[in-house]
Amino acid sequence: MSQPDPVRPTTRAIKPGRRRLLPTWRRDSLRTTLWLVPAILVVGVIVLFLATYAIDRAAERGQIGVPSWVEAAASPDAGRQILIAIAAAVITVIGVVFSVTILALTLASQQFGPRMLRNFVRDLGTQLTLGFFVATFVYAILALASIRTTFVPHVTITIALALVLGDLLVLIYFIHHIAKSIQLPEVIASIARDLNESIDGEYHAADEMAVSPVVPASGTSLRELLTRLEEEGVPVPATASGYLQFVGRDELVAIASDADGVIWLRYRAGHFVSAGSLLATVWPASAAPLVAGGLAAAHITGAQRTLLQDPIFAIDQLVEIAIRALSPAVNDTFSALTCIDWLSDGLTKAAAGGSTEGLYLDRRGRVRLIAPAPDFARMVNRSFDKIRQAGRSMPAVAIRLMESFGRVLAHTTTAGQRDAILRQADMVMRASEEAIPEPNDVADVRVRYDRLTAEARAT
Repeated sequence: MSQPDPVRPTTRAIKPGRRRLLPTWRRDSLRTTLWLVPAILVVGVIVLFLATYAIDRAAERGQIGVPSWVEAAASPDAGRQILIAIAAAVITVIGVVFSVTILALTLASQQFGPRMLRNFVRDLGTQLTLGFFVATFVYAILALASIRTTFVPHVTITIALALVLGDLLVLIYFIHHIAKSIQLPEVIASIARDLNESIDGEYHAADEMAVSPVVPASGTSLRELLTRLEEEGVPVPATASGYLQFVGRDELVAIASDADGVIWLRYRAGHFVSAGSLLATVWPASAAPLVAGGLAAAHITGAQRTLLQDPIFAIDQLVEIAIRALSPAVNDTFSALTCIDWLSDGLTKAAAGGSTEGLYLDRRGRVRLIAPAPDFARMVNRSFDKIRQAGRSMPAVAIRLMESFGRVLAHTTTAGQRDAILRQADMVMRASEEAIPEPNDVADVRVRYDRLTAEARAT
């Protein structure tokens, strides 16, 4: 049967208040900036200045009294000199902080790879440090402008001095934070935390999927439903090229329920989508016009991958660090072993999460969305293929891989998961026998391999 003509998305399918997952994407996007936190703190100090200025005006009129120790400046000229010194010192430190931040980003790009820059930009400690200093500078300028010939804002100047003392503590923290954050073990652990959060998020969403091969409300088998989608479904093309960063699954389920149709997504977050390529298939054809607009709005594409709904992106970051460490130019085996340990930790959580069919139901129990589910075998291959290839002649890497396979194997829940682990173990064993010249080293790898296969048979 010939495919029907593709439906071009329209915006009429989106109803007000329908977008429930997009705020998550927006929050992640705003978090990956260096301006949001400073902007919030600047707004905060403007409010603080207005409050202290009002107190100073009330004290001048005699409506309230202030302690004697608050009178930091004896005259307007003395107050101006204090605030000018504060503003000059703070703006100088801001330049230093920005320079250190740029230097850290440069070092991270060179040592860890360009994809690590996003992690450093998202660092809340750096954003807060920049924000505190910028906010103090803005406060000092506002306070300076408030001084008049016969009016000295004593409370405002005292608060400015307190902010400077706070900035001194923030500067000490920033130096410690930068020195700690650029250490490779800290970078690896940070990426591993992102991996675990992404896995938890994906499998938490998977808890609401249906794992039954039968559509509950209609009794139609999943195979029959897929056949109808293949033969009678209307293809919906992608409207923009880029990496798929976010899929609004809840929104798509609601739209498909309103249209009484089924959506079959062909991509998941992290895949590259070309404009005009098949993004999804909709069945029946009568539901396609309503669903097409929802597809256009519920998918976010961009120039780079993100951790939202894409655990494999964090895996790729750890693998990139590992293969850089195993390169002859770096030759840092211990860093590669650290990456292997954290990769196995993430895969352990993914294995314990089980597997799903990728079916999303509406409130009536009908399948409305079929999406590619998290693929454990793909995660295993992306975790270990490149590391195994880069370290095939290194006994330490082979031994650590075998030990990691054992940790993951202990948490597997399906035969498919165990097969994926054993497949990697077989390849590591063959590579060790071919590339490692020392028989005793090969024997050490063989001991771990035999132990792993025995555990697999027992499982």
